[in-house]
Amino acid sequence: MLNLLSSPSLLRAVVWFDASTGLLLGALHLLLTASLAEWLGLPHGLLVVSGVLLLGYAALATRIVRARTMPRGGLWALIAANFGWALASLVLLLGNAVAPTLLGQAYLVVHVFSVALIAELQWMGVRRLPAWAAA
Repeated sequence: MLNLLSSPSLLRAVVWFDASTGLLLGALHLLLTASLAEWLGLPHGLLVVSGVLLLGYAALATRIVRARTMPRGGLWALIAANFGWALASLVLLLGNAVAPTLLGQAYLVVHVFSVALIAELQWMGVRRLPAWAAA
């Protein structure tokens, strides 16, 4: 099971999924800013900035995953960004800088766990890549 979870093909699939969700959430944050701010209890500015960051992240992840051999340094950058995003979501959830609604709290909890899981799967995959499999 561990070999399956850390295979290069699964790593590529996880990065594709990550890029896709980044694109979707980034677009939603930018297109539905006012509604999301009301529903989630998160500031407009935070949603706009996070939307732009998510679109940039999705572009980077797409560029990395489309490469014949995914660059190891780029993969590590994605992993660091994901762990950072999960930590930032946790800080928003537990801190007092924002006052998310119950739906907003659930949204942040989902971010914490799902993004940390994606980062973990990417980390497992990168560590097990043979030296020739990534530049």
